[in-house]
Amino acid sequence: MASGSAIRGSRVGAGPMGEAERGDSAPRVWISYWCANGHETRPSFAEEAGLAAPVTWDCPRCGFPAGQDQANPPAPVKNEPYKTHLAYVKERRTDEDGEAILDEALAALRLRRGGA
Repeated sequence: MASGSAIRGSRVGAGPMGEAERGDSAPRVWISYWCANGHETRPSFAEEAGLAAPVTWDCPRCGFPAGQDQANPPAPVKNEPYKTHLAYVKERRTDEDGEAILDEALAALRLRRGGA
């Protein structure tokens, strides 16, 4: 019933000793980030000269941006609702402009058709 597979139950890349064979990990630094909902996130970064940690980090609990200043977290991003083409046109033109353009287009169409 039992098969003779020696790699059964292990994952790709795992050696006979697992993680211990991979060597020493780089020195780490943990930085706290706070979002507008008050959630704290502490990701770790490799401690290397010349590399700075990101200014903002996405909160894994709510998805809001998080900053390093607990008293002043960054504001949540405001998502604009989907706008149709007509909504964009109405932002650029008034109803009177639309009526004038429509009248002009209808007049040109009537001239092409040879009618009144």
